[in-house]
Amino acid sequence: MDLKAHIRAVPDFPKPGILFYDISTLLAHPAAWKETVDRLAKVIAPFKPDLLAGIESRGFLTAAPLALELGLGFLMVRKKGKLPGPTVPYTYDLEYGTDTVEIQEGAVQPGQRVVILDDLLATGGTLSASVELLRKVGGEVAGGACIMELSFLKGRDKLDIPFESLLQYDD
Repeated sequence: MDLKAHIRAVPDFPKPGILFYDISTLLAHPAAWKETVDRLAKVIAPFKPDLLAGIESRGFLTAAPLALELGLGFLMVRKKGKLPGPTVPYTYDLEYGTDTVEIQEGAVQPGQRVVILDDLLATGGTLSASVELLRKVGGEVAGGACIMELSFLKGRDKLDIPFESLLQYDD
């Protein structure tokens, strides 16, 4: 199945000059979505995860059903101030400023093998920050995976973990 045929390209969103790859159309097609989850399951199997982490917010859509299918736990990596209770933050640099991601305290046990998922890898900043956050709490980040990768942005080069993507966009 050609999964790219189920992903809608939206020009000038969220601002002029950006081409946004929308997975809403993929999610709306049951056979394509099932195929996506099945393919992700195959690419992360070699990482032998104990736990899947989804990056806010489309990473939740990717990681949660995959965790359910594989019988694994799921945790959310969210922007600062979005999780209840005590959290563990990690602040990282952006091109202009900083951002912070958090997980709930106790969500990862030391030594647990975690795979991080999102819908898209672009510059790699948020995924790299998520790796550091999970390591900060003692998680062993076994790998990462996304549905799509904007390979021309070279986000993969920022990662020091094994990484897989189902689809690559070269421009």
